[in-house]
Amino acid sequence: MTKIGLIQFLFVFLISAAFGQKVKYKDIYALLSTKQFDQAEPFLKQYLRETQDNPNAFLFMGNIYQDKASRNDILKQTSLAIANMDSARAYYDKAYKALDERELRKNKEYYESYNRRDLRTGEFGVKLSDIHFDIGKRVEALKERADNIRMAHYFFALAGTTYERSNALFISIQKKYPSLNQLLLRADKQTLQDLSTLSVRFDSCVKAFDNYKTTLSTLGRTGYSQKIALADVVDFRKDGVEPADFYQDEVKLWDYKKFAETSREVIGKEIIPMRENLVTYDREINKLRQKLASDSVSVRNDLTGLVDRLLYDQLKKFDAEPLPMLLFALKTTDLEYRSALLEHKPLRDSADFHLQIRLLKRELALLSRLDSTANLLSDQKLSEKSLDYADFIDNTYSNASVLKSYVHTLRDFGNREQKSKSDLLAGYVESLRWMLDGADSIPLTLQTTASFKPLMISPEKFTVGLSLKDTSQVQGYFYTIAPSRKPQVKAYFPLDKKSFNTTGIPNANAVAYSDAAGEIHYVLIYSTTPINEKYSATLAKIYRSDGLAWSVHQFLAFAPTELVVSAATGEVVIGNGKEQVVVDKSGRGAK
Repeated sequence: MTKIGLIQFLFVFLISAAFGQKVKYKDIYALLSTKQFDQAEPFLKQYLRETQDNPNAFLFMGNIYQDKASRNDILKQTSLAIANMDSARAYYDKAYKALDERELRKNKEYYESYNRRDLRTGEFGVKLSDIHFDIGKRVEALKERADNIRMAHYFFALAGTTYERSNALFISIQKKYPSLNQLLLRADKQTLQDLSTLSVRFDSCVKAFDNYKTTLSTLGRTGYSQKIALADVVDFRKDGVEPADFYQDEVKLWDYKKFAETSREVIGKEIIPMRENLVTYDREINKLRQKLASDSVSVRNDLTGLVDRLLYDQLKKFDAEPLPMLLFALKTTDLEYRSALLEHKPLRDSADFHLQIRLLKRELALLSRLDSTANLLSDQKLSEKSLDYADFIDNTYSNASVLKSYVHTLRDFGNREQKSKSDLLAGYVESLRWMLDGADSIPLTLQTTASFKPLMISPEKFTVGLSLKDTSQVQGYFYTIAPSRKPQVKAYFPLDKKSFNTTGIPNANAVAYSDAAGEIHYVLIYSTTPINEKYSATLAKIYRSDGLAWSVHQFLAFAPTELVVSAATGEVVIGNGKEQVVVDKSGRGAK
């Protein structure tokens, strides 16, 4: 119908309505036959309110509702689409029941769309059976489509709701744990249950979507052709939060099932066995502690065999500073220290100061390591890490409070021991600076005291100097230096009073010689300031076994710088590289 024709029809309709006249069906049919259903619908509805015996009107009303249903969005207007299809079926049913041969003869022109050639007679015509068959097929198709739309909508909604629930569960897990590693480390039965539920829910979502797609394929063109695009949860803190829009052509979903199954696998295959290994490892350390305490024997070698690098590497995958390894380090260092004390016990009575210092330094190194490890286990860190290793702590220390108390006890013990050992070490180090000869303390550094002035020190071999205890007769001294700092070889010998008086003491110097075996020593103490162009010097010979053998005084024409002893004759050569004086092995015959 042209636009002008429609306007004319509307004009006729309005005039008829104004004068209370019925709308003529043949006028409405002009719109219906050209499928201008939107324009015809209000008139047809008005007509049917007044007329209930027109099968063709019922048929076209069914067509109108079927057409409306075909244009409804099956997902966003599901209820409306089904209501329109139900209305279409209802009108088709009325048309089916009211349509008979009489109607066809009377209003044949209304059914021209059913005009067919009779295959038997070859003549064109309209058959009631054809119309009934068509209406029946339409009713059946509408019922099937309505059922499929309901099913598609159900699965679509189910996919959306199960994904929403999956998303909500993932977010709740995400909020519960600061990181993925902490989720894995802290995982308990509830965590495993949540992950299992997340996997099942997401799987249900995907299956519901697949069922939706299968059902959708039966509906022909619907305007929808969605496909799922799965995204992995890579960053636990950031990913997996955004909701999904199932109306988009590409439905972006976080792959919660993959995340959940991967996490469950890591927990089952790595975390749980690792927890058992941690408890076992701790018990092995405790056994060594019991062995040390009960048998009073060192367990240092046992500790070496106990080191489990594989366990440490496993933990490092999930924690850069794993609490159990710090605790193991603390406990094993404590055992190393206590073992060192037992190993050192037989040596405690040794007079060798160097040995005592070595022992103390080893002990202090262990105590320093103990202190450093204990400092890494602050109360704050213990509180934070205890959540990550709750299973380990519960099976080894009962609870976090007991663990904190244990760490405090070891730290306090280490601090007390460290102070005590440091004081002992300082005492021994100070003792190394002095030779103890009765009430006398002879300095082993070039430090002059009221009684002694060192002139020459050969570290850990001997010292030579001046004894100032009697300033009226200054003497030279010689001591071999023993690790115990107690004299083994010593000798005092007189010096020239005039040269080595109060004013001459600062000018004193010395050279010395010892044989390879340390059995014979020669000492020359001389003045660096000449008197009448002569240098006062005293040469002493000292035996390891007998002490001072002899000492001779002489004036040299040069300031000596070296002593050389002939192995063949025993003669002593005093020289400075240019000049020399020879003394025989008895101290006579300077020449």
